[in-house]
Amino acid sequence: MGTIASVLQWKCVLCLQVNPTEKSCCFNCGAKRSLISSIEKEVRPMCSPVNFPLEENNRTSKNHSQLKHSVSYSNSSSEPNYRQEKPVFYSAQDCMTCMTSKPKGISASHEQNQTLQQPNNNSSTWSCKRCTFSNLIDLNCCEVCEAPRSPNIPLTLPRKPIIVSYGTPGLDSDNKELFMPGSHSKEPVVNGKKNGTVVVNHLCETSWTCKKCTLINPIGENVCSACSCSQLYSEKRIESQGSGHSPKKKETWSCPQCTLLNSHSISKCRACKTAMTPQSQTKVGGPIIGSSPVPSSPARNIPSSIRTPNSAIGGWQCSACTFHNKKSKSYSCEMCQSSRSLTALSPPAPAAISRHESEPSASLRHTEEEQARLKWKRIVGFCRTSGDKFVDDSFLPTGRSLHNSTQEGVQWLRPSQIVSSAASHVKWAVFRTPLPSDISQGILGDCWLLSALAVLAERDELVQNVMVTREVCNEGAYQIRLCKDGMWRTVLVDDLLPCDQRGHLLYSQAKRKQLWVPLIEKAMAKIHGGYGALVSGRSIEGLASLTGAPCESISLQPSSNGSNGEEAEGLDEDLIWARLLSSRTAGFLMGASCGGGTMKIDEEEYRLKGLRPRHAYSVLDVLDFSSKGGPRLLRMRNPWGHFSWRGDWADDSKLWNPELRAICMPHGDVEGVFWISFQDTLIFFDCIDVCKVRSGWSEVRLPGLLPPCAFSDHVLAVLVTVVEPTELDLSLFQEGSRHTDKSQRSPVDLCVALYRTGSVAAPQIGQLVVHSRRQLRGFVATNAFLEPGLYLIICLAFNHWDLNPVEGAVTLYPPCVLALHSSKRLLVEHITPSPFVLADGLISLTMAKGQRYEGREGMTAYYLTQGWAGLVVTVENRHADKWLQVRCDCQESFNVVSTRGALLTVDAIPPLHRQVLLVLTQLEGGGGFAIAHRLIHRLSSQGGLNDWGPPGESHQPLLTSAVTGLHTPRPI
Repeated sequence: MGTIASVLQWKCVLCLQVNPTEKSCCFNCGAKRSLISSIEKEVRPMCSPVNFPLEENNRTSKNHSQLKHSVSYSNSSSEPNYRQEKPVFYSAQDCMTCMTSKPKGISASHEQNQTLQQPNNNSSTWSCKRCTFSNLIDLNCCEVCEAPRSPNIPLTLPRKPIIVSYGTPGLDSDNKELFMPGSHSKEPVVNGKKNGTVVVNHLCETSWTCKKCTLINPIGENVCSACSCSQLYSEKRIESQGSGHSPKKKETWSCPQCTLLNSHSISKCRACKTAMTPQSQTKVGGPIIGSSPVPSSPARNIPSSIRTPNSAIGGWQCSACTFHNKKSKSYSCEMCQSSRSLTALSPPAPAAISRHESEPSASLRHTEEEQARLKWKRIVGFCRTSGDKFVDDSFLPTGRSLHNSTQEGVQWLRPSQIVSSAASHVKWAVFRTPLPSDISQGILGDCWLLSALAVLAERDELVQNVMVTREVCNEGAYQIRLCKDGMWRTVLVDDLLPCDQRGHLLYSQAKRKQLWVPLIEKAMAKIHGGYGALVSGRSIEGLASLTGAPCESISLQPSSNGSNGEEAEGLDEDLIWARLLSSRTAGFLMGASCGGGTMKIDEEEYRLKGLRPRHAYSVLDVLDFSSKGGPRLLRMRNPWGHFSWRGDWADDSKLWNPELRAICMPHGDVEGVFWISFQDTLIFFDCIDVCKVRSGWSEVRLPGLLPPCAFSDHVLAVLVTVVEPTELDLSLFQEGSRHTDKSQRSPVDLCVALYRTGSVAAPQIGQLVVHSRRQLRGFVATNAFLEPGLYLIICLAFNHWDLNPVEGAVTLYPPCVLALHSSKRLLVEHITPSPFVLADGLISLTMAKGQRYEGREGMTAYYLTQGWAGLVVTVENRHADKWLQVRCDCQESFNVVSTRGALLTVDAIPPLHRQVLLVLTQLEGGGGFAIAHRLIHRLSSQGGLNDWGPPGESHQPLLTSAVTGLHTPRPI
């Protein structure tokens, strides 16, 4: 008598579909029932209604006959009878399918009768008679077809490992070929063998069974082709059916290189592409409940340091690929070559290549204004609906927003509440034909901003470009477009303005009841953290913030290299005057800095001349009468609106003749506006800032980072493609140079350099085209005329390098912005440069602009000091067979920082190589600095430092991976 499985249903050996017994053909694939193999017939006495898939999936194997076995139980003996030369069960008391122990003395027929009477209570599922769907045991009806549960339907039980033995104990059969791992046939995978016992876990997965309709789907399909049930749902159902029996465990193997767990269906690691080895196999999951002891798999013998990172062993884990590096002192990952400091401390690196095309500045402004107005309309609409005035919650009208939080008697008033000197019948307006004379400075020391506003007031369209909201808003919401740290921002502010107890504006104001000056001042205060952040500055910063145009500074004082007493760089007065005239002719905006920088100031002398030292003035005009024997004059304005120049060519000066006075002052003198000669300007002023406002130009702005080491991952490198001759202006900005808390201001030295290059695929440093001065300021700039071709831009900064970080300290990666303005449209690509781009760039820069020193034959040293805020030393070894040992001593320098982490360096330069020995940078921009360097060199027939350093070393301090990109010797 057979089991109920043979009476009520049968399974197709081709598609594994369970069919009712009245069906002679499989309703899924159409195969006839007579095709059932002898494998199914021999295992039919088993208790499972569905044949164990070991025999089903091995029907095409050449060794499937070795798995055929027949089991029968007798009343007299609990031991099974085995056919000779066949694999036998290791434990005869366990059923092959459900692993349920059979009590002794129960026959097979009695066991079958018990199966007909009641289901197995140890099972976690039951099979629906109508649709064969496997339901949880606590359900009384089918989850799919809602048919009632029948106790006479045998249960579908989870599979379990089979423990088999080959032949008789002590004999080694040739049957090992049956369980070869990695076989492409549907044979079981062997995970271990001990005392002649082999553990057979699962079949190599090539398909999965849908738990909703039981259809067998190939591994590549994520959803069932019949019912569209997801594979994930089926896997979760399998896991949920593990009550009392362990479900089928997914087999994985651990990559010996990166420790990633991969499925057995793939032979190579998904992360590092390392091939699977027999030793790399491991099993996920705990021991199988209710099974016999399982021998250890080969994967369990893999050292834990290979399988998972062990903190006790040491080393570090790469955050990019999770590989555990054993060398704790290594600076780059052995797997993906990512630098350790970058993966651990830095923000994500930018995309390898990002392409941009410069766009006309006017169209960019129009697009941004349209987007900003949509936001403004929503806010105004909400305020009108609610009946409330707009209050900016991101810049609250409190004492913390003022320049002095402890100041008393300050009240925040709206325009209708402010007391003004204008007639009461005059209504407030955003602007009424802006004039420089309208601007008056308050108690805040932001003359740098107001002098820039005075220059903008000369041209109405520039003021309108700043004020996005150009009409009075009754709800009190206004938008101002500013360029902060090189990036455009549309700032939203309310019209609550700080006033004194009498109701007068506390800070700047514009006459004739105009709002544009105090609103722009408030927007600047908001983006910088408060009104206190606006104290002191230079006109160039205000011009750059208000226009976003490229700016440059024309120095009026000779520059020297710190306090080391070296000869100062001379001035070409004619060249300076020519630049001022051309800037005025081009319509550029200009501002002047009085008594700033490193000038020695006599306060009394300045006061007698009517000037204020460390004060910003607007340059309104430049006139040249030298061709007629007359003077060179500049027209300036004090933002205070009073206190003018009292020297030569002042308003009441006797040097004026009627002709010149008619030309220069056709409407008479104006308070706060004066004329001054070019010679007096050179004496009392530090520099003149020029803002190149142009129409029809294009721009593109690229954000980046300034890495504190020589890794090229975050170096801001830009490949520029020039199609037609163009003029290009480069500006490099750093973030946070102006902050309310002065302790938060940490300016980084900035420099931007432009080189030629010849390859798009692998750009290399070529001939230097132009570079900016290296300065500890908010931004630096330079310009050049370019012919068609390829160019490479490199951004440099060094004084924030941290080569000896403290345990737990955070390494800083200051953000920066590179702005490109061009007369013709450009194609720019933000690229990841070569690892030695810094070394090649500085070598090219020092050789082109540095001082050349010829030492012994075959040796040349280059020093870059002028306009560099420090020192760069590069040495060239032209010998073909000798090493050059160089000792550079800068220990007598002060207020400088070295990229080598020391002021004394010793290096052995290989034959036909160049090396950047060290870069010294001014540590703080406010104080002076001194540089003293001494260079000693000698030749050697072999590498190493000999008696100048440790044996076997070529550099001292050692060139770690943090500095190799800058200080590694480069071939000539």
